Amino acid sequence: MNSPSTTAAAALTVNDTVQLAVLERSGMIESRHLGAAVVLSPDGTELRRLGNPEALIYPRSTLKPMQAITVLRAGVTLTDEQLVLASASHTGSQRHQDVVASTLAAYGLTEDDLRCPPDWPADSETRRASDAPRRLAMNCSGKHASFLAACVVNEWPLESYLEHEHPLQERIRQTVIEFTGQPLAHEGTDGCGAPVFAMSLVSLATAIQRVVAATSDTDPNAAALVSAIRANAWGLDMPQVAEAMDTLGIIAKRGAEGVLIAAAPDGTTVTLKILDGSIRPLLPVGLSLLAEAGALDADAVAGVLAATTEQVLGRGLPVGELRFELA
Repeated sequence: MNSPSTTAAAALTVNDTVQLAVLERSGMIESRHLGAAVVLSPDGTELRRLGNPEALIYPRSTLKPMQAITVLRAGVTLTDEQLVLASASHTGSQRHQDVVASTLAAYGLTEDDLRCPPDWPADSETRRASDAPRRLAMNCSGKHASFLAACVVNEWPLESYLEHEHPLQERIRQTVIEFTGQPLAHEGTDGCGAPVFAMSLVSLATAIQRVVAATSDTDPNAAALVSAIRANAWGLDMPQVAEAMDTLGIIAKRGAEGVLIAAAPDGTTVTLKILDGSIRPLLPVGLSLLAEAGALDADAVAGVLAATTEQVLGRGLPVGELRFELA
């Protein structure tokens, strides 16, 4: 693998952040989560910024919608479930693995062709039934299967599909530039081995808003992806995110190291990054920002957060809460 870009970049720092969430236990603040965020109105104008959303972050798995759109543009045909898994950070349940395996089989491929690292399923039931880590169980396996399918369709090399100079990765770069409207400032390697492109939260929000706003006339591939996700939220992320999508009608996805994208039905879009990489405050912060912008019903958001937010317990009983709170 060629070395990723080492260009100096203005990455997010402590000075670029504000407090976004707190964990209170027994009447005292025990933990504080710092980060940055931006909220875009349906017309793309900036409604609110917290911290410095112009600083660079790695979008991690929130990049996957643009990767999946590139695969479709490369001529790959996928069922709705396969398309969702192509953009998913899944739990490795047997259902997830079966869908990924079906993508591979449709293009004459097998699990051995995947170059993502083997992993244990995050789904507890499937993990208990597993005797070894598998590439199919790795949360990015659907994306990798779709990458391989694009290589088969275009007769591109299979073994090197993760290399930064591979034809598929070059097409993904161009898709990212198109949707963000910005040149790429820095390039690295994601946990699954694929290239990942640093960008600002503003650029990420712009890109996701454009994906979600697409129609069959303006961008049929992006529109197909969004339609598939709405019909199959179970496949995209952890169950908590699926519940938020199904209940509130949003499109949302988390990325490793504390990144969230979320777009309300009216197009209002939020992106955020938790500085220390924590995942747990993402939905409380993101959904609260959309509710405060008037894009989601506050009572509905409260219900979702009550069902999906990590509880603060003492001896098995509630003794506090994790909540959105600005300093």
